[in-house]
Amino acid sequence: MNQARPKAKLSRALGIPLTRKCVKYFERRPFPPGVHGRARKKPSDYQVRLLEKQRLRHQYFISETQLRNQFDKAARSAGKTGETLLVALECRLDALVLRAGFARTIYQARQAVGHGHIAVDGQKVDRPSYRVKPWQTITVRERSRTKPPFQIAAAGAHLDGPTTPYLEVSLTDLRATLTREPLRTEIPVICDEQLVVEFYSR
Repeated sequence: MNQARPKAKLSRALGIPLTRKCVKYFERRPFPPGVHGRARKKPSDYQVRLLEKQRLRHQYFISETQLRNQFDKAARSAGKTGETLLVALECRLDALVLRAGFARTIYQARQAVGHGHIAVDGQKVDRPSYRVKPWQTITVRERSRTKPPFQIAAAGAHLDGPTTPYLEVSLTDLRATLTREPLRTEIPVICDEQLVVEFYSR
């Protein structure tokens, strides 16, 4: 996982803004970085599938191994592999911390979980990949609520609009409950999951 690469540059390479802060940079220069960014040749089918896989991976800020493992699980389950994969990724604890408005970016959400600020059903969970199940409740731990990032979150600073429909959120209490698994149409990621399926199935 290329964590050191500047997010704006990575956003341009992937063709999508990875954070709200990157949006203005991306809109100003919506082409890949480098001297040949504007004049690159038409990508091959493999490159198209690879790019889509990378887009998905970076939107959830996970490693190649983590994405591959999730894909293998999705491929073994019933239902459409691509949709099952996205639902599994969206139900990760760090992703739901972001959707609930407890963090500004997926990077901040992962840090919040990893540093032990988040609890699920009252128990501290410091694993960002933890799979949250319907009717489990995510909260910011009592000892962490006075920290500036969570005070900012409680004021609603990280939400652009209404929260996702599969979460019941109380920002003032820094509490969110996953009421059901999300539908594909509700998951706010930019991805053609069929291309990801084709990439791993080749």
